[in-house]
Amino acid sequence: MSILSVSKRAALLAVLLPTLGAVAGAQLADRPLFVEARVPKPPTIATGSTGSFLIYEVQVTSLDAKPLRWTRIDVMNGSADGVVLLSVADSALWRDLLRPAQGTIAFLDRATLGGAQRAVLFLRVPIPDGARVASLVHRLTMTDSTGARTMVMRPVPVMQEAIVIGPPLRGTNWFAANGPGNTSGHRRTHIPIEGEAGIAQRFAIDWVQMDTAFKTFQGDRLKNESYLAEDQDALAVLDGTVVATKDGIPENVPGANSRAVPITLETVGGNHVILDIGKGHYAFYAHLRPGSLRVKVGDRVKKGAVVGKVGNSGNSTEPHLHFHIADANSPLGSEGLPYVIESLELVGACRGFGQNCAFKAPEARRRVMPLDAEIIRFPK
Repeated sequence: MSILSVSKRAALLAVLLPTLGAVAGAQLADRPLFVEARVPKPPTIATGSTGSFLIYEVQVTSLDAKPLRWTRIDVMNGSADGVVLLSVADSALWRDLLRPAQGTIAFLDRATLGGAQRAVLFLRVPIPDGARVASLVHRLTMTDSTGARTMVMRPVPVMQEAIVIGPPLRGTNWFAANGPGNTSGHRRTHIPIEGEAGIAQRFAIDWVQMDTAFKTFQGDRLKNESYLAEDQDALAVLDGTVVATKDGIPENVPGANSRAVPITLETVGGNHVILDIGKGHYAFYAHLRPGSLRVKVGDRVKKGAVVGKVGNSGNSTEPHLHFHIADANSPLGSEGLPYVIESLELVGACRGFGQNCAFKAPEARRRVMPLDAEIIRFPK
């Protein structure tokens, strides 16, 4: 075997390993789609009042020298010979597509990616009754000046069971504001912490209590004590260990622009408690009333124990309980995980916050996740 000189070996490597930019710009007969596509957090099957579903994101970064327009995605069951679970194209796709850090972008331009630009597609994929979905396969279609090209991503594993928890509150007429769905503010909030951007609030709910007229307060709307949610018990959803608390942040005067303290990463959740409930799950209770915390770091708590009282501290406009479950002991530096509540009653729903609300005959549900704008009764 002959031994190549250093210079010859370097030249050979230069031929065999052209730069990515050179390949992307070359006129190849069968040019691949030069994008990086990934699912940052493998999804977990959850069940709501409308059936089972997956909520997750596909992130795509263009590595091409030419502009690419994302025109279609097909989501296929990796466990059933490629059965298509969801197809989204053109305007329906662009509606759920965001471009981080790009400012205001015209609707039709959201899907056009220049070199090194990223787009995030927010997906809600329904799971047919009785179907087994152990993995997902995604087929992306994009177009450039030469036409349409496709790419099939590597299979993405699907976690089979969301954690089962008890209720975080007691009583009735709890409205799931900004709740699980594909369009809520919580759902689409990417926050970079220590160099990693995640969606800790992917399945978060702002629990607001209503009266029979669908109002959240009675009396002076500028007083926290006028609100039905104020001072209600926030409950441990499972046995767990207290791993973080914050107290001493004063309550806000109710209102969209009223904050008692400057809002930072330290104060955004107001007075709060984080419980380690096992198996890599952490329950976050935010905006609690100052001085109401019943626990301290290191305490072991039992399911159903009171951890604090609902309040209006931190980044909050009126008394409510912000609740979510995530995969790390960090209010925002984590990824949100789905959960189902062991027992509840669906008693109504709204379209938007307190708009077009209607009660219905109570429907007892087991092991479901409350969805955005539903009105829930929890066991007392």
